[in-house]
Amino acid sequence: MRASCPECQLQYQCVCSQIPHAPDCELHLTLLMHEKEVTRDTNTGRWLCRALPHCNAYTWQRTAIEPQLLELIQDPNTQSVVVYPAPNSMTFTELVTSTDDKRPFHFIIIDATWQEAQKIVRKSPWLKALPFVALSTQGMQSQYQLRRNQQSGHLCTLEVASVLLKEMNEPVIAKQLTAFLDEFMAVYQADKSGHALHRG
Repeated sequence: MRASCPECQLQYQCVCSQIPHAPDCELHLTLLMHEKEVTRDTNTGRWLCRALPHCNAYTWQRTAIEPQLLELIQDPNTQSVVVYPAPNSMTFTELVTSTDDKRPFHFIIIDATWQEAQKIVRKSPWLKALPFVALSTQGMQSQYQLRRNQQSGHLCTLEVASVLLKEMNEPVIAKQLTAFLDEFMAVYQADKSGHALHRG
């Protein structure tokens, strides 16, 4: 049996060489991952950690917070903000105009299903203590097709990051990541059918 790539987990066609890279991207991003998301081969957040120089991922724990993540949140040189549509969320415009604080933002995206993300927010007092921002996704339709029962209007983690990158004036890598997502989905579906992607 053909061995799967240890990085992208695909068996018939590795996509690692197609992951875009943006070494000069200034976005500081943390993925707070639900434990089930870590092992899902449909996860899209992992690509962000390989594409962006200031992206980290930590597994959410109900009773504690990762020490390294706590250090990032407490870093006096950045402002930590949770990207999540809570009732008290600011718009992106409100976020950047509501303060004279010039420190760069450190964004936290919850990498989970919608139901899991709601649970993480509900059970994390330390997370709810941070400011929240809701991105403008009105009129956007997710292109993500690798999971069943996707709710209308909800974007996958990589798509959320792409919207955020556009807001942060990083349109090139945002577009490259979206294009990579399309490629990954096509290759993934072919892989699950037992062959490499046929291009005709």
